[in-house]
Amino acid sequence: MTQFASNKIRAAALALALALAAPVQAQSTLTLGGSNPVGDNTIHLANERFTKMVNERADGRLKINFIAGEQLGNDNQVIEQMMQGAVHVYGDVLGWYANWVKDLAILNWGFTFDSNDHMQKFLDSEVFRGLSEQLRENQGLRILASAPTEPRVLFAKKAVNSPDDLVDLKMRVPGIRTYQLLWETLGARPNKVAWAEVFLGLKTGVVEAAEGPVSAAYAQKFHQGAPNVMRTNHVVSTYHITINDAAFQALDADLQKILRDAAAETAQWARARAEMKVEEFYDKMREEGTNVVQVDAAPFAQKAVAGVREMEADGEWSAGLWQSIRDLR
Repeated sequence: MTQFASNKIRAAALALALALAAPVQAQSTLTLGGSNPVGDNTIHLANERFTKMVNERADGRLKINFIAGEQLGNDNQVIEQMMQGAVHVYGDVLGWYANWVKDLAILNWGFTFDSNDHMQKFLDSEVFRGLSEQLRENQGLRILASAPTEPRVLFAKKAVNSPDDLVDLKMRVPGIRTYQLLWETLGARPNKVAWAEVFLGLKTGVVEAAEGPVSAAYAQKFHQGAPNVMRTNHVVSTYHITINDAAFQALDADLQKILRDAAAETAQWARARAEMKVEEFYDKMREEGTNVVQVDAAPFAQKAVAGVREMEADGEWSAGLWQSIRDLR
């Protein structure tokens, strides 16, 4: 081998080594995937707000590209794309992560949280921080911020004042075991109907009841198919912003701070807006002839405890987790 050829090889090797040793360059654009309806929807508007906030504060060094609606797929599909790095940021409810961190299934169990303040205590707790760290370590997803938003409530063709009124009631619930077992425990007969088809199901009698977040259910006109709305507040919904951790780590420290700060501010904005809008939606329902019922949740919660024991026995979440959350009140 000639000296010239040897020098070329050494130069190429040095260039490769320098390239491998060089720090990963931060992306100029991060894709934020949404899955909520476009319009007067708190989660959609929060994602828009977060996008605008980051883009203004980053001053051209970082851009969020928000792809709204279900253009990238449903929630699980967007989360999987975020794990793969095809999508970088996601804003929605925390309960979807129960597919990867089993203890987060507790977020979908009814009558666990008494209020938004109770939920916030959990989100600020060491227990939740530990679950968030599991998500980051095992799935590469970093939760930047989260907050409670609004309750899920019950819509039915007849007024429901006690668990006895739920017995054998044909009820649409999400295809998630926690929801299904909860309403079975309370006496209802869960029925799988797509969210977009619930209104028609209520109108035609395929189902006699359904549940959901106040704002989303109002948008789908549940109250017109089931004119009795029970303020059970059985689940406290949430909003969060999560980022692919590798994409986050590749950013300069000041850009990471911009993302964290914007996420925290947006999450609290989503909470404040949701709390304000809930009462507006109830007023609208009343104006449209809906019977809004303030039920005593205690008998429902007491009956649901039997399901807690079954869920823990089956390993759906860690034994003692439910009680530790109840003790946060």
